[in-house]
Amino acid sequence: MFRKLIIICISACAALPLWAESREITLEEAILLARVRSVDAVMAVNSLRSAYWEYRTFKAGLLPEINFKATLPGYSKQYSSYQNADGSYNFVRNDNLALSGSLSLEQRIWPTGGTISLTSSLDFMRQLSGDVGNRYMSVPVALRLSQPIFAANDVKWNRRIEPVRYREAKANFISATEEVAMTAIQYFFNLLSSRQNVASALQNVTNAEKLYEVALAKREMGRISNNEVLQVELNMLNSRSTLTSCESQAKSDMFRLRTFLDLDPEVELEPVVPPAAPLGHVDFERALGYATDYNALADNIRRRQLEADYQVASAKGAMREINLFAQIGYTGTDRRFKGAYDPLNDNQVVEVGVSIPLVDWGKRKGRVKVAESNRELVRSRLRKERADFNESLFILVERFNNQCDQLKLAHRADEIAMQRYDSSVETFMIGKISALDLNDSQTSKDAARLKYISELFSYWYYYYQLRSLTLWDFTNDMPINSDIEKILKM
Repeated sequence: MFRKLIIICISACAALPLWAESREITLEEAILLARVRSVDAVMAVNSLRSAYWEYRTFKAGLLPEINFKATLPGYSKQYSSYQNADGSYNFVRNDNLALSGSLSLEQRIWPTGGTISLTSSLDFMRQLSGDVGNRYMSVPVALRLSQPIFAANDVKWNRRIEPVRYREAKANFISATEEVAMTAIQYFFNLLSSRQNVASALQNVTNAEKLYEVALAKREMGRISNNEVLQVELNMLNSRSTLTSCESQAKSDMFRLRTFLDLDPEVELEPVVPPAAPLGHVDFERALGYATDYNALADNIRRRQLEADYQVASAKGAMREINLFAQIGYTGTDRRFKGAYDPLNDNQVVEVGVSIPLVDWGKRKGRVKVAESNRELVRSRLRKERADFNESLFILVERFNNQCDQLKLAHRADEIAMQRYDSSVETFMIGKISALDLNDSQTSKDAARLKYISELFSYWYYYYQLRSLTLWDFTNDMPINSDIEKILKM
C-alpha cells in the first residue's frame, strides 16, 4: 500500500506543468533588444567610444597648452668638476638648496608645423656652505620658436587625416549595429524554424496516432492489409522520434537567442512569424550611390590615401634637416628677490641647426622610393577593394530582388501543400488513398512550411545586409543615423 502511494505521488508530481514564463517576441523586438543588450552591440559602442576619445585628444592637441613645472625643493651636497682658466680641473664642493618654477603657454603653429611658447620662470638657490647666501634668477618673459624648415608638417596632415578617421569610425559603428541585427535575425529564424518543426512534429504525432487507430479499425473490418497497418504504425513511431529531436533542437536555439539578447534564462520565447516583404525591388545605381555617400569604405579609402601621401612627404622631408630655434625675452639675477627683476637684461638666442647628408649611398633617396612604391601599391589595392565592393553590392542587390519573388512563390507553395495535406487526410479516412500517399503529402507539407520560413529568413537577412552596406533605410527612404553623442554618454 505504501509503495502504491509513493508511485501515485511521483506520477502526480510528474504530471504538474512547469510554470516557466512565456512571452511572444517579434523580429523587430529581437533586433531592438540585440542593438541595446547584446555583447556585440556593447563591443561596437566601446569601439566607437575609443575612436571618439582619440579624435577628442587630437583636437585638444591643436589648442594652446598651459603647463606648470616646479622643483619643490631640490637639495644637493656633492663634488663637481670645475675647469680653471689655465685648463686644469678642480673639484668643488656644492652644498645648496634649490627651488624652481616655470609657467608656460605652448601652441602648435598649424600652417608651418612649428611650436611657439611663452614662458615665465623663477629659480632660487641657497648656498649652505662656503659663500653662504641666497641667489635669485628670473625670466619674467621668454618667447620661444621651434620650427623645422623642410620636414613634413604633421599638424597639417593630421588635420586632414583624423576627421576622416573619425567619420570612418562612426560609419563603422552604424554598420556594426546592422550586423548585430543580422545576427539577431539568424538566431530568431533558427528558433522560429525549430519551433515550427516542433509544431509540425506534434501535429504529425497526433495525426499519426489517430490514423493508427483508424487503420486498426479498418484491419478489423478487413478493408486494409496488415502491411498497411504496419506502415501506419511505423509512421507513428517515426513521428514520435522526430518530435523528440525537434524539441531538443528548439531548446538549443532558444538558449542561443536568450543568451544573445541577454534575457532571463527562465523565459520561454514564442517567435512570431514576421510579416511578408515590406519592400520591393531595389535599384542598384541608387544603392551604389548611397553606399558611396555613407559607407565607411569611402572614408577608409580617403584615409589610407592620405596616410600613404603623408609617408611620402615624411620621407622627402627627412632627406635634409634644417631646424630653427629662436628665443627673445628678459632675465635678471641678484641676491635679493626684488633685485632679480630690476634691472632686467636681454635674453636672446637664435640657432639654426643643419643636417644634410653628403654621402649616404642613396639611403634617404631609397626611403623616398619605397614610400612612393607603397603609395602606388595602396592605390592599386584601394581600386581593387572598390571594385570588389561594387561587385558584392551588385550581387547582393540581385539576390535581394530575386528573393522577393522567391518569397512569394514559397508562400503560395506553403498554402498549396497545407491544402493538399488536409485533403489527403480526409481521403485516407474514407480509404481512397494508401498510407504511402498520405506520408508523401505530409512530407511535402512540412518541407513547404520550412521552405517558406527559410525564404523569409533570406529576405530579412539580405535586407539588413543591404542596410549595413549602404547605411540607408530603404523602408523610410532616409539615411540610417544614430545619435552618437547620446550613445557615448550612456
